[in-house]
Amino acid sequence: MRGNFNAAIDITTVFCHYCAGRRTCGWGEMSSGCKCFCWSRVADYVRPCSEYFTLPDAIPQWPQGSGFATSRIKLGAIEVCQITKFEFIWGYNLSMDGKNGVSFYKPDGIPDGFFCLGHYCQSNEKPLCGYVLVARDVDIQEDCCTPALSNPVDYSLVWSSEEGGEESFDGCGYFWLPQPPEGYRATGFLVGNNPKKPDLNEIKCVRADLTDPCKVQSQILCTHSKLSKAPLIVCTTKPLHAGMQGRGVSVGTFNCSSSKGLIDNEPNVVCLKNLDHSLHAMPNMDQIHALVSHYGPTIFFHPAEVYLASSVSWFFQNGALLYSASNSAGEAIDAEGSNLPTGGTNDGKYWLDLPSDNRRAKVKHGNLESAKLYVHVKPAIGGAFTDVVLWIFAPFNGPGTLKLGTMNIAFTKVGQHVGDWEHVTLRISNFTGELWSMYFSQHSSGEWVNVTDLEFIKGNKPTVYASRNGHANFPHPGDHIQGSPKLGIGVRNDAAHSNYSIDSSNKYEIVAAEYLGDGAVDEPVWLQYMREWGPKVVYGSKTELDRIINSLPLMVRCSLENILGKLPLELYGERGPTGPKEKDNWIGDERS
Repeated sequence: MRGNFNAAIDITTVFCHYCAGRRTCGWGEMSSGCKCFCWSRVADYVRPCSEYFTLPDAIPQWPQGSGFATSRIKLGAIEVCQITKFEFIWGYNLSMDGKNGVSFYKPDGIPDGFFCLGHYCQSNEKPLCGYVLVARDVDIQEDCCTPALSNPVDYSLVWSSEEGGEESFDGCGYFWLPQPPEGYRATGFLVGNNPKKPDLNEIKCVRADLTDPCKVQSQILCTHSKLSKAPLIVCTTKPLHAGMQGRGVSVGTFNCSSSKGLIDNEPNVVCLKNLDHSLHAMPNMDQIHALVSHYGPTIFFHPAEVYLASSVSWFFQNGALLYSASNSAGEAIDAEGSNLPTGGTNDGKYWLDLPSDNRRAKVKHGNLESAKLYVHVKPAIGGAFTDVVLWIFAPFNGPGTLKLGTMNIAFTKVGQHVGDWEHVTLRISNFTGELWSMYFSQHSSGEWVNVTDLEFIKGNKPTVYASRNGHANFPHPGDHIQGSPKLGIGVRNDAAHSNYSIDSSNKYEIVAAEYLGDGAVDEPVWLQYMREWGPKVVYGSKTELDRIINSLPLMVRCSLENILGKLPLELYGERGPTGPKEKDNWIGDERS
C-alpha cells in the first residue's frame, strides 16, 4: 500500500483576468455572481494540489535524549525549524490532467521569532511532501554589528509570466531574487502574483560565514511557450559538500533562472552551514533502535531466486576461505572473521572465495534463516537528517540475462561473482524523526525514491524487491532494465513478491555509528577487512557475445557495437566486490 493523503490547504480563490479592476473572485462568488469569460474556462483548469502526504501510521513517541526529533536544530549562530505546511501563491500550467503543472508556495505557520528564507515549489503530479527551513538568530549581541540574519537591500526580478507570455488561470507569476547586503547571501527566491516588489522584511538573508555552496540537483520546470521571450528554468538544489563529513544544510528552496545557459552554473542561492560540531540533533543509540524497529524495510526476493542472502558469520562458518598471493591453498575463516587482515586499502593481495569442498554448492545458495541487515548510521545533509544504511550480504551473485528488444538471452557465466553486497538507505528528518526518502542500490549505481512513491507494509515499513540472481534493489516489482530501458536494451532485473523475505525491523545488527564516538558501537572485525570478498573473474565474454552476434539477423549485426556500448560494464568482467566500508557511499553520499 502507499501512504495517505490528507487535505490541508483550502485554496478558495482564483485570479480573474477579465473582471473589472482585476479583482480576486472566490469560487462560490464566481459560480453565482461572476459572468465573465474566465468562469467558463474553470473546467479546463484544476486547483493546485491541496493534499499532504502522510505515512500510513502515526510517528511514535521516540525515546528521550539528545536533540533528535525536537522540531528545532541549532546550527551555530542560527536555529532552524522545518516547515511542511504551505500557502499557495502561483501555479504554472494548472491543466486538468495535471501533467507538467508546477505550483509555488510560501511557508505557513512560521513560529514566532523565526523568519522565511525562501519559497517552495513542486510538481502537481504528487501530493505535497516537502519542506523549507525558517531561521532565527540565537547569537544576538548588542555590541555585534553583524547579526546572523538581515533583510535584503532590494530585489531583482528574474522572470515573470507576464513578460514571458505565459498565461495562467491564477494570474501572473513574478520571481524575485533578494539582493543581500554586503557579507550576506540569499538562500531562496520569493514568488508573487503581482508586479509589486515584496517587502524587504518578507525574507531574510544569511551571513556568508553561516552558508555553504549548493549545486543543481534536478529540473522541476522549463517553460517552452512559443510566446516566451525567455524560458523559466526551476531546479531543486542540494549541498555541494555532501556525505558524512559535509556540513551543508539544504534550505528546501529552489533555484531559478531565465537562461538555459545558466542551468549548469553555480546557483543564485546557497545552503546553510552547520557549525555545531556536536551534531546534537542526531539520534542516540536507543533512538536508532527505535527507528530501525519502526521503519525497517522488508526485503522480498524473487520467487525463483536460488542465490539467497545469509549472515556473514554463516558464510564463514560454512567453509568460506581466505586466499592471498602467498597462500593459494586458502585458509579457513572463523565465525567472527578475527583472522582476516584488517585496515589498509584494497591492494589486491587478499580475497575470499567459496568452500573448495562439497559445501560449495550449499554456500552458493545462501541461508535466509541466518540473514540479517547490517546497519550503518551516519549524518546526512549537515546533520539535519540521518541516513540509516542497511547492508545485506549474499554469498553468490548469479548470471545475468541480456534483453535485446523482444529477445531474452540467458548468460551461463556472465554476471557471476562471489560475495555480493547491496544496501538500502532510509533518510530520516532529525527535526521530527519522519522518513523522508529512500535509496535503493542497484549494482554499481542506484536511485533515490521519495517517500510518496514507496510501498508500505506493517505500518511505516517500506518494501524492497531484490532482483533475481543480482540482488539489485527496487521499490516496486517488475522487469527492470539496466542499460537503455527506453530502447529495451540491457540486463534484466526481475523483481517480484514471494515468500522469501527478510524483515529488517527485527533482523538487524548495528555495526557502525561513528558520530556517537569511540566505543559506542562494537564494529565487527570483518567490517575492517578492506580487501575483496570474491576472486577476480574474467568471463569468456567474447565467446558469449560472438554467439549472440551470430544469432542475430544480418541487418542487425552492423549496429550491435552501438548496442553493446550501452550495456553495464559487469558484462565484460568482475573484480571481487569489496565490503561496505570500502564503498564510496560509506563516507560520501549515495551514487545515483
